[in-house]
Amino acid sequence: MRGNIPLAAKLAFSAFMAVLVPVYWHGYGPQNFLYFCDLALFFTLAALWLENSLLASMPLVGILVAQAIWQLDFLAHFFGLRIIGVTDYMFNPDNPLFRRSLSFFHFWLPIFLLWIVWRLGYDRRAFWLWTCFAAVVFLVCYFWMPPPSPDATVNEARNINYVFGFSGTEPQTMTHPLLWLAMMVLGSPLVFYLPAHLALRSLFRPPQARE
Repeated sequence: MRGNIPLAAKLAFSAFMAVLVPVYWHGYGPQNFLYFCDLALFFTLAALWLENSLLASMPLVGILVAQAIWQLDFLAHFFGLRIIGVTDYMFNPDNPLFRRSLSFFHFWLPIFLLWIVWRLGYDRRAFWLWTCFAAVVFLVCYFWMPPPSPDATVNEARNINYVFGFSGTEPQTMTHPLLWLAMMVLGSPLVFYLPAHLALRSLFRPPQARE
């Protein structure tokens, strides 16, 4: 059913994207848009204008748990604590303040997506479709995107989606690189996507029930 998403929300998010995309492209390079959180932005933009519950459900199930960790880490860092350091770049003066302010979308995007899914319904196919989509992205990041480097700066998009380990400066050495990749491809659905899927399935009605 059309008209579930107010025009003001569509225009506001579109304006945000019109600013973020060129700033990120210039500052980080086009490969930065392969991060799942950045890909979620484009899914969200399409979901808003098409009012498509699947396009909103897929990124939500994909980023909800990971971005909750980001939110907690950011809040802890803001109050002088450090949990895992995933938001250290938000407090790094080498990263321009305006660009960091745009990156605050990591905090509010999952909340915004929850609102969209509340309006449109949660499509149960999202878990499997995002799992397949993410597997392709993992492979692209591993085989074609820049690996970690000791010379990496805060403005470089390296080791995208942690396909080489959790460091941007050096690869993990705990296991074979391809085994690590397999763990990311197979483990992410179990650790991140499935818990989100189960929670969203219980909280939101399917799209048909909302029409």
